[in-house]
Amino acid sequence: MTHATSYVTSTVRGGFDLNGNNNMKRAKESGVWRHFTLDTPTSLTATCNICKTNVARGGGSTARYNTTNLIRHLQNYHAKEHAEFLTLTLQSKKQAGDDKTKQLTVVDALQRREKFPANSMKATKITEKVLEFIVLDAQPISVVEDGGFRRLLEYLEPRYNLPSRKYFSETALPELYKKACGHISEELKDVSAMSFTTDIWSSDVCPMSLLSLTVHWLDRSFAPHSAMLQAKNFHGSHNSDSISTAIKEMLGQWHIPLNKVHVILRDNASNMKKAMDNMRVRSLGCFAHTLQLVINEGLLSQRSVNDAIASSRQIVGHFKHSPLAYSQLHDLQLQMQMQPKRLQQDIKTRWNSTYLMIESLLEQKRVLCAYVADHDLPTTLTANQWALLEKAAAVLAPFEELTRKVSSSTSSTADVIPSVTVLKRILATEDGADAGIKTMKKTILQAINKRFSAVEDDPLYTLSTLLDPRYKDRCFTSADSVKCAKDALAKELEEEDPGSSTVGRETTEPPEKSPWVETEAPPHKSSFMKELDQILEECKGPGATSSSSPAVELHRFFTEKTITASDCPYQYWRVNKDRLPHLAAIATKYLCAPCTSVDSEGLFSAVSNIVDEKRNRLTAERAEMLVFMRKNMPFLLK
Repeated sequence: MTHATSYVTSTVRGGFDLNGNNNMKRAKESGVWRHFTLDTPTSLTATCNICKTNVARGGGSTARYNTTNLIRHLQNYHAKEHAEFLTLTLQSKKQAGDDKTKQLTVVDALQRREKFPANSMKATKITEKVLEFIVLDAQPISVVEDGGFRRLLEYLEPRYNLPSRKYFSETALPELYKKACGHISEELKDVSAMSFTTDIWSSDVCPMSLLSLTVHWLDRSFAPHSAMLQAKNFHGSHNSDSISTAIKEMLGQWHIPLNKVHVILRDNASNMKKAMDNMRVRSLGCFAHTLQLVINEGLLSQRSVNDAIASSRQIVGHFKHSPLAYSQLHDLQLQMQMQPKRLQQDIKTRWNSTYLMIESLLEQKRVLCAYVADHDLPTTLTANQWALLEKAAAVLAPFEELTRKVSSSTSSTADVIPSVTVLKRILATEDGADAGIKTMKKTILQAINKRFSAVEDDPLYTLSTLLDPRYKDRCFTSADSVKCAKDALAKELEEEDPGSSTVGRETTEPPEKSPWVETEAPPHKSSFMKELDQILEECKGPGATSSSSPAVELHRFFTEKTITASDCPYQYWRVNKDRLPHLAAIATKYLCAPCTSVDSEGLFSAVSNIVDEKRNRLTAERAEMLVFMRKNMPFLLK
């Protein structure tokens, strides 16, 4: 009986066909075989497991065997088992979708070959995805006419009829643009204070200039958001009057009154600064751009360092312009078991590129020395110049780290004063290894003192620093600056709630139950972060107080210890906004301001990828729509 069971399993599950061969598998298992057993795969009869009766399999030959007699046997003699068989069969048909196994009718087959109607849900969804592909990947709209792309869609969905280029350009894209504008307007409707960045970009491939405007804000849960509002076609002279008029028009189109404009971040050009003054809105220069001006002053001040950098440019340029030289350098890298890497050329307008060039040369120093032994270079670096480059890189490293930090989407004007304080302390530290670069360090320090002399007097910087729980009043360089900043914050509190000086409220929440958690400091820290932690450690205040009211929120906030520099200030205010409601309201305004115009810079990098030599006839309006959708598509994809 054991052998018979194995025959049934192989027959039913497809191990053998009815002749005992393993070249044909049964598509399905009939539920009737739960109640019958075969002695051999070719047996003429099957034995009933209930009454042990041998029942003929019918058909007369193995090719015609069936289960009709077996089912009738259950029906006539075993009603309970027959009912179970019917139930099992019905369930099996539902699971397998028995209707799908039926042969299609001629009408169904013809319908499956017909194209989707243009307004059908399926066709509409595919068209939306094609437009998303064009926008997110900065593809030209003409991609819908490319043969390879059309063949791909034809293969994936033969019934889909791809609309024309004109449809995407004149219908689909404007509709999506309008939808995104409505979504962003809805997001901004209840925002009380917003910050902006602006910049001007001119194309190298066509006579097009764009004036950008991006917006930044914090929502009610203190989550930071940013969006592009416009990249307006900017005709004529780029004077202050034209700029201020254009920005006012853009704000008007988005129904944003000037009293909601907290600050506008701009470059350091005089026309931009004057335009903001004409609008009577507060503005700040780009912090990262000012840092690069400081670095350039320092590099130019030390002749020996400047000469070493000039020689470095020639060496890197040699390998950039000679495929043979690069190939030989690549072979040497492999021979010396080093990771093949290209040398990085510095670009005058690209932040930190000089530092990155020096770093790439120092990393490949051994390979370059081996290259010089067998090949010529336009110039070589002496041992003294290599040493100068190493020292210069050490001085520039904190600037590179800081530029990356303040260029992130979570940075704010609160980062400026602590950053300047840290840089001053690093540069003021004298070291015996500074021989050869002392003039450079001294010039950089003087440039920082000159260009950032007023940061501790500007409320846009001081108040945001005070309201950042990582810094508070710990990073100011003078007691007078702290006092003035706190007075300004107290005045802001009174304007926020005129009755705050007389209304009180007690809380029983003990200080040890502060609702934020300090995270462990990372094990490896740069010189910049070590210096910042030391400043915060030196200025630690006393523990928290248990009293709380609108009038004493300032006292409570400043007597609590700061969170670590690696913690998120937005998370702190998200947790503590109900505990410190008046300060939280002000923090919403001051911590929404970025300290750089990176958003506009990045915006124009995207425009450069859209308006290129192959698409130099693209209109400014169409280019604006494409870059607008690329920047703001995440709002629609939530």
